[in-house]
Amino acid sequence: MRVTQFVGGVEKVFLVLIAGFTVVAMGQEIGLLFEHRKVELKDLLLMFIYAEVLGMLAAFYSGQRNLITLPLFIAMTALSRLIILQGKEADPLVLLYESGAILLIAVACWVVSRMPPPPPPPPT
Repeated sequence: MRVTQFVGGVEKVFLVLIAGFTVVAMGQEIGLLFEHRKVELKDLLLMFIYAEVLGMLAAFYSGQRNLITLPLFIAMTALSRLIILQGKEADPLVLLYESGAILLIAVACWVVSRMPPPPPPPPT
């Protein structure tokens, strides 16, 4: 039981660190936006990824089910941002692969959302 408590405590410490670093990174991104005086779609998508990471951490602490869909949403947003950053000079085949990956992840989200919730753990 002590090992489980230790690992759980370490996990919580790292999750707090991730949340803190995410807020710092978002603040740095906002600072760059003010410095450049220009907001582009790639900047918004990056900030959306930061917001999704914070949402994933909040969902973990609130005990929501289907936590697997949140990293999948982050992956779809990251792939979308990658497509936008590549611009017109990107290889069309690479674009098809990235688009296919987004579609595959979206199907995975749909499948996971249709799964019944797991039974509650037995009382201890």
